[in-house]
Amino acid sequence: MSNIHPTAIVEAGARIDPSVTVGPYAVIGSQVVIGAGSSVGSHCVIQGRTTIGQDNRIFQFASLGAEPQDKKYKGEDTELVIGDRNTVREFCTFNRGVPGAGGKTSIGDDNWIMAYTHIAHDCHVGNHTTMANNTTLAGHVLIGDWVTVGGLTGIHQFVKIGAHAMIGFSSAVSQDVPPFMMVDGNPLSVRGLNLEGLRRRGFSAARVAGIKQMHRALYRQGLTLDAARAAMAELPAAHPEAAADVALVLAFLDASTRGIAR
Repeated sequence: MSNIHPTAIVEAGARIDPSVTVGPYAVIGSQVVIGAGSSVGSHCVIQGRTTIGQDNRIFQFASLGAEPQDKKYKGEDTELVIGDRNTVREFCTFNRGVPGAGGKTSIGDDNWIMAYTHIAHDCHVGNHTTMANNTTLAGHVLIGDWVTVGGLTGIHQFVKIGAHAMIGFSSAVSQDVPPFMMVDGNPLSVRGLNLEGLRRRGFSAARVAGIKQMHRALYRQGLTLDAARAAMAELPAAHPEAAADVALVLAFLDASTRGIAR
């Protein structure tokens, strides 16, 4: 295959679309699948049962699909699945899952993942996220769609980050972050709503008004969490355009296991 550099090592059994470009000294294991239009930079190592979709750009020195950094792992057959049109910059490390947690690490579509980002075993990353340099996800982290994570941020295992949330530079995230919120710091604090992100994504003024009322109920009115939930459940009557957004936040609160940043 003319698109594979002669110094690259591609083990027998790997399924690589003929349009894929593989750079010098890359190593690709026997269980790897790479879809059309993707590129793999020099010195990358892709191993294990790793499936990579179409039109991904993987820059030099990335390590994808290595064994999870979990002492319970005993060599079981687990996997890493990456969707389409992702950008993965230098020195990123994405690990496969462990059997007790489903055995799968997944990354969706259209994500922008900057250098030195670590995505540990059994993390699930949605679509259209941005992770700045040195973002670190411990095991079992869930990242919703359109989340932005600032550089040098650490996210504790089992934490959930809701859709459209924004995490500021150098934050320590040990509790769940509800959708739409903007947080930062160590200890983590909620600073407000990710209003600029919502506007860039075409949220109408009516939707944003409903989301602002949810933020008030959760963070500005001194309500207990149960009282805030009850108040939010009534919002669609006054803000019907935000009904789906209210349902998203209420479902997130129901699924939270570590408690929310508050």
